[in-house]
Amino acid sequence: MNSLKRQASKAERYARLRDEMRDKLRVVLAGKFAQLAKDLEQVDVDIHSLSTLMQERAATVASMETEHDQRQQRGYALERESAEVRERINSIQMGSERSTQRRVHNQERCAELLARVAAAEAEQVRTQEQLYSLVQECAANHAILESAAADVAAAQHDSLLRQQETSSAIAAVLETERQQEVRRAMGMEVMTSTHQVRNQIAQGEENLASLVRENDRLQREIAAGLSEIAALGGRRGQLGLSFESETQRVNALKCRIAGVRADISARREAETSAKRHLDGMRAEFASALGRRGSLEALIAEHGYSTESVKRLFQSGGLEGARAPVGVLADFLAVEDKYETVVEDFLRDELNFVVVKSWDAVDEGLRLLRSDVEGRATFLVHPSDSQAKFSFTVDEHVHPSLPNAPVVPLKSCIRVLNGFGKSLEVILPKLRDGYITQDAATAKDLALSNPDAFFLSPTGETFHNVTVTGGKQRKEGPLSLKRELRDLSKTVNDLEAAIRHEEGRILILDREFSELDALVMRLEEELRETDKQALTHGHALQQMESETARIEQRLQAFHREMDRVKSQREEKDAFIASRREELALQEDRHARLEQEIAAAVDALAAQKTARDAAAQASAEAAVRLAGIEERHRSAAGSMQRIESLAAEVNTRVEDLKNQIAASHAEREQRERENLEIAQRLIAFSADQQAAETRAAELHTESEQLRARLAEIEQALKMARHELDACRDRRGELQASQAKLQSDLAHMAETCLNELNQSADDLRTDLTIVRVEGEQLIAEDAAYREMRARLEAMGPVNMMALEEYKETAQRHEFLEAQRKDLVDSIENTQDSIKEIDEICHKRFEEAFHKINENFQRTFTKLFGGGQGFMRLTDIENSTECGIDIVASPPGKKLQNVLLLSGGEKALTAISLLVGIFQYQPSPFCILDEVDAPLDESNVGRFADLIRDMSATTQFVLITHSKRTMQAAPVMYGVTMQEPGVSKVVSVRFNENHAPQPQAAIA
Repeated sequence: MNSLKRQASKAERYARLRDEMRDKLRVVLAGKFAQLAKDLEQVDVDIHSLSTLMQERAATVASMETEHDQRQQRGYALERESAEVRERINSIQMGSERSTQRRVHNQERCAELLARVAAAEAEQVRTQEQLYSLVQECAANHAILESAAADVAAAQHDSLLRQQETSSAIAAVLETERQQEVRRAMGMEVMTSTHQVRNQIAQGEENLASLVRENDRLQREIAAGLSEIAALGGRRGQLGLSFESETQRVNALKCRIAGVRADISARREAETSAKRHLDGMRAEFASALGRRGSLEALIAEHGYSTESVKRLFQSGGLEGARAPVGVLADFLAVEDKYETVVEDFLRDELNFVVVKSWDAVDEGLRLLRSDVEGRATFLVHPSDSQAKFSFTVDEHVHPSLPNAPVVPLKSCIRVLNGFGKSLEVILPKLRDGYITQDAATAKDLALSNPDAFFLSPTGETFHNVTVTGGKQRKEGPLSLKRELRDLSKTVNDLEAAIRHEEGRILILDREFSELDALVMRLEEELRETDKQALTHGHALQQMESETARIEQRLQAFHREMDRVKSQREEKDAFIASRREELALQEDRHARLEQEIAAAVDALAAQKTARDAAAQASAEAAVRLAGIEERHRSAAGSMQRIESLAAEVNTRVEDLKNQIAASHAEREQRERENLEIAQRLIAFSADQQAAETRAAELHTESEQLRARLAEIEQALKMARHELDACRDRRGELQASQAKLQSDLAHMAETCLNELNQSADDLRTDLTIVRVEGEQLIAEDAAYREMRARLEAMGPVNMMALEEYKETAQRHEFLEAQRKDLVDSIENTQDSIKEIDEICHKRFEEAFHKINENFQRTFTKLFGGGQGFMRLTDIENSTECGIDIVASPPGKKLQNVLLLSGGEKALTAISLLVGIFQYQPSPFCILDEVDAPLDESNVGRFADLIRDMSATTQFVLITHSKRTMQAAPVMYGVTMQEPGVSKVVSVRFNENHAPQPQAAIA
């Protein structure tokens, strides 16, 4: 009843606490839902703002990249224009150099012409002077000339021929010099063209080198981009594998969590069924315990016996040696299948009161006649009966029975507690009783064996011509004992089953706790894994965008390489063509040099021929003068003079013509120099304009490079900020996923714990919304309630109904309980009296033993103080005893703080004190003096010697001093293997000890 009441009270407290916990959980979940919704909304706002900011920064980055590309294209255009300006400056410099060289050549030629004109004029002056002297001589020798006309004519004719040859030679020299000038001009043009081609080749090679450097830079950029892509590919592969593994791990964790939750549900169902089964077994166990208690009380009080026997046992008049040992039913055990038959047959005999003496019989009969008022049969135990007859059974005396299957009654009954076969003598019905298979056989056997008793399975007894049968009013003692045995076995089985079920429920609870912890750990791991998967996914997206950006850069680099390659091919073709042209110009220049060298040789030969012709012409004039002198002195002289005058006149004309030609060529070259000077001025202006444009292009290029550097730095910072925004958005998305996961987990908790959906809980306006510290406090209160609920253990919710039903039955039984209160009060009074006597005797014994202990302690220690004290004086019968010892020279302290010898002496003092209170004839002490030193052993021996006057002591010791104090000593030795010998020595003060040996 109390257990059921406790279970009902526990179930009521459980239900009340569960309702409070659910209300608290509603408040906590509503607050957490509101808080999580607010946090999720804030995270969404942050993600949206970050997305907007990322879009703005992405647009900024795109505009910067567009401006960067435009600036790069402008840089490329400036480089091309700078190259064109440099080429123009080079061409202007080459033209200026050619014009300068041409002007220098013209100046040299003009100086040469001036020298030639001066020489010709000087020669003309000399020739005119010679002509004037010749004219005077001709006038003086006119007569001679006239006379020598014929010779002169011939000489003149010869001189004319010589002059013609000289003129031809001079004309050839002039023609050769003209051709030489043409060749020199062509050589200068070839040299100019060659220099220009070489400059173009140098510029092409310089441009080609710059293109090669640009190509190398692009290749390095491409290699760096490819290595970066490879690194990103490796990292992307690792992140992909990590993301895939994390995804698989998330799926595995989800499957495992689902499996664990399914296992939890299965185990919860198993726990529920086990608890129901346990409650049923507990109810059955309680019923069995009640029934067993009732049977034990019924059997103990002999409720199955007659009213006289029950009153006799309940009266308490038979006590001490006269107390009955029971009824005969307590000494018999019958096979189960014959139990009913034997109970019906031996019903009166089973109520025999078994006693141990005839005095007990007399006292029992007196009680039955006076106080108890009834009749009973007493059976004196055979060992105490003082019977004059023998209880030996004659085994040879048997009734004549047919071959029918008959079981002797004594063979199915087992006698207990020392009766043996004497019951067959005491109870003839037991000796002569037989069990048949049916009533007809029993009747036939009873008619043929009138001294025997034959029992049918239905309970009829046939004895000669009498038949006893019918229905008994209640169960007999054998049935009750059998039922008690069965109930005891059932109770033990139920108790074992209950312990097994409780152990199983405890195991299930522990498994629940472990599985809940595992689920929480797995969910935490799932959230962490999901967060890592989101992080890896975000990193993969960033890597993909970074890879796409690098691939775009690589595509731009490849396009730039294609452009550089095409320009290199163009420059290679241009340089090849220029080199071919250079080779042609060099060949042409070599040919012109050869022609000029040949012309120089021819001109020298022609000049030699001219000089030879002039010399020949002079020789002819000399011969003409000689001939005229020889033939006609005057005529010859005149002819010579006239010829010489004509020649000098011709020479004068030639000189005049030569001077005029020189003046004309000098004027032409001076005009050409003026034109060249104008061209040089134009070249200088063009070069200055080109250099100004080049400086402007260089300044613009430097500004463009600076702007590009600024744009690249700003672009780098903008990309860094964009990446930071992406990282922050990834973190916010991870937080968003965690919040969503927490919301899902709380929704599942709401559905599992409250059997209510999360939407219904959110829309429930009756729930107070709390937040902040109050929410934390409410959550802590909920967890405390849940811990208290879990600490309550298994709860039988059916106990309330069972308690109501049992309470009604308890009210019915309470009336019967009042009948037992008086007897309980009497029993309590007896117990109180016994307690008082025990307390009195305990105090008496305690004080006496304490005195003996103090006296013995002082004697053994030679001083000091030792005593016992109660730990609780008010409750002396149930409290403990402290032993306090203070040896001489030491302060009072607990006995546990003493040395080994002091502890041994203290223990011996206590033992002797107890022994002196309840002495015995002899006492055996086994090596109690082992921890003692010589002085303590002496005091111990003196104490034993003093006490040996009333008690014989047997000491087992190795101490020589203890042996010296004993009057007799026994020793055991083994001189041969397997053979021990006892040697005894008796000490006598008057005679020497005589050893006596005995072989044991």
